[in-house]
Amino acid sequence: MTYQGVLKKMMTENSDQIQYYLDMNDDFINMNQLLNTTITLDFVTYECLNCHLEKEIYRQGFCKSCFFDTPNAGDWIMRPELSTAHLGIEDRNLTYEKSVQLKPHIVYLANSSNVKVGVTRKQQVPTRWIDQGAHEAIEIVEVPNRYLAGITEVALKAYVADKTNWRKMLKNDNADENLLEWRDQLKQYIPDEAKAYFIANNKETKLNFPVVKYPEKPKSLNLKKTLHYTGTLVGIKGQYLIFEDETVFNVRANEGLVVSIKV
Repeated sequence: MTYQGVLKKMMTENSDQIQYYLDMNDDFINMNQLLNTTITLDFVTYECLNCHLEKEIYRQGFCKSCFFDTPNAGDWIMRPELSTAHLGIEDRNLTYEKSVQLKPHIVYLANSSNVKVGVTRKQQVPTRWIDQGAHEAIEIVEVPNRYLAGITEVALKAYVADKTNWRKMLKNDNADENLLEWRDQLKQYIPDEAKAYFIANNKETKLNFPVVKYPEKPKSLNLKKTLHYTGTLVGIKGQYLIFEDETVFNVRANEGLVVSIKV
């Protein structure tokens, strides 16, 4: 069976074991069902996720012109503290920015390769943690807008990491942490504007990824250079496909590539 479509990040469903789904235009693939199956990936072309033209992808699934124009690639996406919709100030499109920035946001701690702090919209819990490959996470602050979440993250990352080491995450080279203790230790560093939103009585969320075999020395597949790859799928973690020969493929980092998948 051969599928073809433009890559977008895999959709997920949290259950006893996380379920992964890949939308390939006319087909919807349950990736868990392909574990222990030989898969062939072929690069076909590009398709910008915004204008849908056949243009080389620049960043985040967008061609260069769309990346600098579309409101869902503004600087505030990666740096929430730059959000200004709560002040009525437009970056690229105030209507869109209000629809995202003025929703409840969570500041969280997640353990993927180490304990890290992060920000996501409330409706993206636990999807954001799954995408990062975290096996445990906890909400620490729930605020009414993205700006407050951003300044809280900035304050806390002086005391805790804000990045995931993808190799450690994929190797499963991480120890369980007591995130309740981390939360309580970091409480004192929450900015005054967000202190009232601290969440004192919640529990860690545990996440179970569908992995048969973790790689010892993961090596990243660059499909734009190799054009073709065949391997046996042995796991999915974060947004990575893990293959038996320890090749790993980051689906999200390759958004906008049109590929064919043969199984």
